[in-house]
Order: sequence, then C-alpha cells, then structure tokens
Amino acid sequence: MATTRTANAHWEGSLLEGAGTVSLDSSGLGKYETSWASRANEANGKTSPEELIAAAHSTCYSMAFSHALAGAGTPPEAVDTKADVTFQPGEGITGIKLTVRARIPGISAEDFARIAEDAKQNCPVSKALTGTTITLDAELV
Repeated sequence: MATTRTANAHWEGSLLEGAGTVSLDSSGLGKYETSWASRANEANGKTSPEELIAAAHSTCYSMAFSHALAGAGTPPEAVDTKADVTFQPGEGITGIKLTVRARIPGISAEDFARIAEDAKQNCPVSKALTGTTITLDAELV
C-alpha cells in the first residue's frame, strides 16, 4: 500500500531578506522556521532543506540497512546513522556523507561492508538523490 506524506512551506519576502516556515503536516510534529541566512550560514535555531534531507536520508538508510541485515540472518542490535548534507550557495547540494556505526553480533567484516554499501545504493532516499555524490563511512562497534 502506497503512502503519501505532506509538508508545507510558507515564505514571505525576498530570498535574502525573507523568512519562512515548514510544517510537518502528516505527523503533526511541528512547524519550523527557516531563512536564507540559516541555510547559507549558521543555523541559528532554524532549519533548512538540507537538514530535512539529512534527517530523511539518515532514517531511511538505517531502516534499509537494518532490514538487509535481518534478511542476511544477522539482525543488528543497534544502527546509528548520521547524514551530513553539504550545501554550497550558487552550486546547490554538493555531497552527502553517511556515517554509520552499528553493533551486529556474528557478522563478518566482509558481509558488513557489502550489506552497508548495498543499503547506501538501494535505500529509497539514496535512489531519489542519485544526482548527488553519496559517500559512506561504515564501522562495526
């Protein structure tokens, strides 16, 4: 069964002087402020499209990796994934680095590396972001 999730953005003013909000409507989890300054410089308590992409990518990767590990007979005890999305004004998103640390009893280093890379290639968010270079730093802990 397909699902649809909804977020809404509201913006007022020009790009450089304006500001806006983004609301997570499907979950009702909240409304967050955003601005060009918070996107191109310091966050200063506001979010950005890149932070929201990082949240989606780190979550999706953890889910895909956990599923693949369980399917291989080595379910994880824990998977922690961080996504760093780099934004360069004038260029756009220039790269995404996934950093994963996982506790997986009974897995070989080779199987871990293979499954980690496969999850990077095949999680739905990675597939949606194929126009961006995505790197992976995966380590058993």
